[in-house]
Amino acid sequence: MRVPKFLLLLTALNLPSVLSSQSAFNYPPVDNEPSLPPNSYKFEWPIRRVAIIGAGVGGMIAYRELQTAGLKPHLFERDSQSGGTWHYTEQTPLNPPIPNAPISTADFEPSLPPRGVQLPYVEEYDNQTLCALQRREHRAPKAVWYNLITNTPAPIQQIRGFPWPDGTEWAVSRSKVNRYLQAFASWLGINTNDNNPSISYNTRVELIEKRLDSTGKHIGWTLTTKRLEEMGGGLNRATWNKEEFDAVVVVSGRWNAPNVPAIEGLEAWSKQFPDNILHSRQYRHPEDYAGKNVLIVGASASGSQISPEISRHAAKVYQSVRPDPYATQRPTIIDWVRQVPLNTTLIAEIKHFHPPNQTIHDSTIELVDGSILRDINYILFATGFRYSYPFLPEYHNPALGRTDEAPVDGLQPIVTDGSHLRSLHLDTFYINNPTLAFVNANKVISAFTYAEFQALAISMVWAGKAHLPARDEMWRWYQKRVEESGGYGKYFSSLGKREAQMRRFFQGWLNAAAAKYGGRQIDGLSFESSEIHTLWNRAFFGDSWLVRDVTIPGAENSGYEAGFAAAVNDDW
Repeated sequence: MRVPKFLLLLTALNLPSVLSSQSAFNYPPVDNEPSLPPNSYKFEWPIRRVAIIGAGVGGMIAYRELQTAGLKPHLFERDSQSGGTWHYTEQTPLNPPIPNAPISTADFEPSLPPRGVQLPYVEEYDNQTLCALQRREHRAPKAVWYNLITNTPAPIQQIRGFPWPDGTEWAVSRSKVNRYLQAFASWLGINTNDNNPSISYNTRVELIEKRLDSTGKHIGWTLTTKRLEEMGGGLNRATWNKEEFDAVVVVSGRWNAPNVPAIEGLEAWSKQFPDNILHSRQYRHPEDYAGKNVLIVGASASGSQISPEISRHAAKVYQSVRPDPYATQRPTIIDWVRQVPLNTTLIAEIKHFHPPNQTIHDSTIELVDGSILRDINYILFATGFRYSYPFLPEYHNPALGRTDEAPVDGLQPIVTDGSHLRSLHLDTFYINNPTLAFVNANKVISAFTYAEFQALAISMVWAGKAHLPARDEMWRWYQKRVEESGGYGKYFSSLGKREAQMRRFFQGWLNAAAAKYGGRQIDGLSFESSEIHTLWNRAFFGDSWLVRDVTIPGAENSGYEAGFAAAVNDDW
């Protein structure tokens, strides 16, 4: 018996209690009445000009959808070209701060013009060493390495409406991904050689502030930006300016603020051996470690792919892993660990670093199982990243612990300890002011496809073609999700298997709105997508995707059970 498609859709949403109470999405029969549906959020000012922060895949898709909806988007990109994470250069990021930087400035320290100066304000710099450091810090070299191959198949890692050429292999090199994204930028007319005034390259957003009218009423957003240009002879010119927008989309990526775990004694080592203690985002070539003994901390997506490369050149590779009893996502760390080559020694979690000796080679590390590690030349932390938006300082509240709640009558933060995001409706709209939105901020998603659903929702809502529930109702949805997630934690912003449910939800909501108010309708992913994922995972992880027998040092179990008791992300 064939099941009607609308029943399949409602079943897939798996949100019956939410849907039954969400009157803003239960539209009456189609008519031409332009009034707001009952119990819907009412924006306090019209939305026309929209700032997009970041010209990676999510930012470019947001630009496309906002422009299609008749709005006026403007992209700000701190780098010299589009592509986001996939813009590889030989230049490496600066050493990670140890201990971690304060979360509100973990990505960068905002650079603002002197108070009271007339804008635009210009400064020029003639110290070549300082200028090189300025450019490196401003553009933030990306966390990709030379030999990186995608861990998502090409049929999934593509922009719908802009497919890969026929015959493209599923495992695509980072260089091809970058060229693909450059082609998409050219298609949109926003590449570096298009001279499009709707995008500002080499321009970092330093601060976003509420724009107030003469009575103190919030009527939009003011962005303070800094453009850093390389002049002749390697010199720099910095130009600060302010621009006003009605709404802001944040698509600045999740790989800008490195996370290094707080391990006893590590800070002293980092001061003594600053060139030997690195983060995975600084890794470029395995030949750099030829003949050396390397300790890799972490064995998830990056750590498990870097260690096979390094092991072909290094004298010895150790990989420190730890169990995590709270993780239930897949792929688990067990799946990743099976990628680690046999000539790499898996070791337990680090307990502490002994006081450093004169050289790192002579210094020792103690593990939680009591064993001592010595003769190490390099330590590479593949321990993930934290959320940090320095241009939104008032929406960070590091005083709150990972699981603490903010006072109901206070400003609701978006970032607390950097492990997850808060106060977002559908992980997209800031509930207390939905003229601030986020795209591709979730972990464990197919960024090239999921961005389209979020960006379309943002564009339709801001163009008045779809409606959000009232603020109290958005908070009710949100609190229900917090409860169902077991509270806050480092997996709160991870979608994983929920991504398919959320795509179906966006599809049902937005298509119903388009039928009533006009606008673009969106198709779901093809049925082949899930089959592609299954085939890819079996090929990428081998038969271990179904049957495993791997022991994590320090874990009490192994094999299949350990797989579900181990961490998914690199984040510690």
